[in-house]
Amino acid sequence: MNAPAQVVTVPVVSRAARVQHVVSPEGIAAWLVEDYAVPLVAMEFSFAGGATQDPPGKAGAGALLAGLLDEGAGDLEAEAFHRALDDHAIRLNFNAERDEFFGHLQTLARHIDKSFELLALAVNAPRFDEAPLERVRGQVNAMLKRESKEPDSMAAQAWRRAAWAGHPYSRSPRGELGEVDLVTRDDLVALRQKILARDTLKIAVVGAIDATRLAAHLDSVFAGLPEKATLTPVPAIEVGGLGRRIVVDFDVPQANIRFGRPGIARADQDYIAAMVVNHILGGGSFTSRLFQEVREKRGLTYSVYSSLTTAECSPSLVGATSTKNERAGESLSVIEAECARLAAEGPTAEELDKAKKFLTGSYALRFDTSTKIAGHLLHLQREGFDAGYLDRRNAEVEAVTMEDAKRVAKRLIGDASLLVAIVGRPEGLVANGAA
Repeated sequence: MNAPAQVVTVPVVSRAARVQHVVSPEGIAAWLVEDYAVPLVAMEFSFAGGATQDPPGKAGAGALLAGLLDEGAGDLEAEAFHRALDDHAIRLNFNAERDEFFGHLQTLARHIDKSFELLALAVNAPRFDEAPLERVRGQVNAMLKRESKEPDSMAAQAWRRAAWAGHPYSRSPRGELGEVDLVTRDDLVALRQKILARDTLKIAVVGAIDATRLAAHLDSVFAGLPEKATLTPVPAIEVGGLGRRIVVDFDVPQANIRFGRPGIARADQDYIAAMVVNHILGGGSFTSRLFQEVREKRGLTYSVYSSLTTAECSPSLVGATSTKNERAGESLSVIEAECARLAAEGPTAEELDKAKKFLTGSYALRFDTSTKIAGHLLHLQREGFDAGYLDRRNAEVEAVTMEDAKRVAKRLIGDASLLVAIVGRPEGLVANGAA
């Protein structure tokens, strides 16, 4: 006779319970997850104020600043600084996004002291020597020149300039050709002093380090920074130009299409439902409506997607695709029709169920490396959440009802009017806006 089946209860693991809130003697706060499975430490940190703080007419100052903080600091010139990083297998880099200035550090546990020593130099005593400045300036300009001839980048630029005309968001976070050359060493010194300050600093650390040791290193790196940032206020702005179709003539066989409209802010109570709706529309890769209708049923493109962006001053719903010039009009018509249908009818029960299962099931993928965990913890801090959100998030997704999804689809997509920018020589549509 077969023995009765045994029921094994798997305990629910709290991610939030693993997060320690560390405050250094000088008041520097960080979220820490201790993990000694691998002898590594990953640290992500950010300051408010990224490319939006570039001086007027000098777009790219933030990008140059990010590229130069590890190009020599203190008594170490660029070559010596990089040699010290390489000798100790330390990864250190910085990045200026639209609203934030980021730093990343990854080190072996046995080199923790050296890694924080070099980080402290980069943050507090960058050299901004002439030779590295000109080299990094050349790298930024080369990237911008390359992007100026890449159809996808050109479409993004045309869309950005029409969506946020006259606003700092209209500029590329990486800079603008002709303006990068105007940034001086004094501009970089002033921008570092302006942005790198304690009051907007967020830090997340994951790995083989305890709270006491981390606290001491936090002070060595950040305690000497200015107490408050002196950021230039950036006004809120809504995506404009809805209904416009901007065509940038470019002799390529495919039309690259960018489209979008206003979105929903991350702090909005409808954001989670909007995330589910977007997954159904175009965020769900192979299962989304746009993928099924544009690619699978009609073979119009290889890839099409939509996503929610949570930019501080202008949240948006944006998407992109590329297709043969002769099928550009048809592709855009299908995209607009699917947006309108989802807004009018909402999702099906099957779509809603699949979206919620994917979004809850895939959440674990954000926690499979120390760098990913640190990055997500930093993201939560920047968005104003406590660590408890790590445990609440999936429940909030599961709580989205059909009524919520239908209501938020109408709010998010509205009348389905889109701002569209196309690079190529598209057929079957008429431009009604200047590039």
